[in-house]
Amino acid sequence: MSFFEVENRNWSTAQEFIFSAFPHDWRDSVICFVPLLFIYAFIIVGNLVIVIVVQVDTHLHTPMYFFISSLSFLELWYTTSTIPLMLSNLLSEKKSISLNGCMVQLYFFHSTGISEVCLLTAMAFDRYLAICKPLHYPTIMTPRLCAQLTLICCVCGFITPLPEVVWISTLPFCGSNHLEHVFCDFLPLLRLACTDTRAIVMIQVVDVVHAAEIVTAVLLIFLSYVGIVAVILHMRSAEGRRKAFSTCASHLMVFLLFFGSVALMYLRFSATYSLFWDTVIALSFTVLSPFFNPIIYSLRNKEIKEAVKKTYKSAKNLFL
Repeated sequence: MSFFEVENRNWSTAQEFIFSAFPHDWRDSVICFVPLLFIYAFIIVGNLVIVIVVQVDTHLHTPMYFFISSLSFLELWYTTSTIPLMLSNLLSEKKSISLNGCMVQLYFFHSTGISEVCLLTAMAFDRYLAICKPLHYPTIMTPRLCAQLTLICCVCGFITPLPEVVWISTLPFCGSNHLEHVFCDFLPLLRLACTDTRAIVMIQVVDVVHAAEIVTAVLLIFLSYVGIVAVILHMRSAEGRRKAFSTCASHLMVFLLFFGSVALMYLRFSATYSLFWDTVIALSFTVLSPFFNPIIYSLRNKEIKEAVKKTYKSAKNLFL
């Protein structure tokens, strides 16, 4: 057998990846499938309700709710890039994904995720202006600026991971095709690439790029909230302080939930976790964070709850 035939055989074995982090026992798979299906259904319904209600109710046509609905819209695509395939693999015997499918999932997972990071930063800027510059807020945070900021967030999100994904798609995966994860991600894929000093260097480059993205966003959000807290503490009215804190509490909860798990995953550099903890951390920001977002923004928000009731009554009367 010639060298080229051997090489082609090696390449053919890597045209798909097998996820090794899923449970192999059928009963365990079903036990995981049922709650994940419920969570995904809740994420879709909850975020769709927020998007529709904000669009329909004119009282919610404000910058804060515009950003919340934009975040909910991104959450729909962020979770859809990974969870449906997870559900399919839980009930599948093979638990695999094609090489091309893996690259597509890798790109859309990270592009929507980075877009969310940028949008959470824009939301912190919006809250800073609303509380620290209330007189200038209506003239600065116009609908046009909101749309521009959201567009910039999405453009940054969809451009940033493109070079990394294109580079990874050119790597030879000629060894094992067992991916130690529940979806396609940079580091598990890079571990499967053929041993190459360039690959080792690029793993470090990917780490630095992710760290820079996360640290920049966290720093900007932190500085925004330092300014917000300083202004709130100088308010004379207790009711004013309570109202100001309540408008920021939801955003802070989403920020801590999302960035906490993301930081554990992408700010570890040379540190390694077991397959179990890798999977737990990954699921916390791919499943749990999107699950809690509609709860945080709707159940804790009186205006959204009232808008949901009003929209439901209008829809009920229309159909009846």
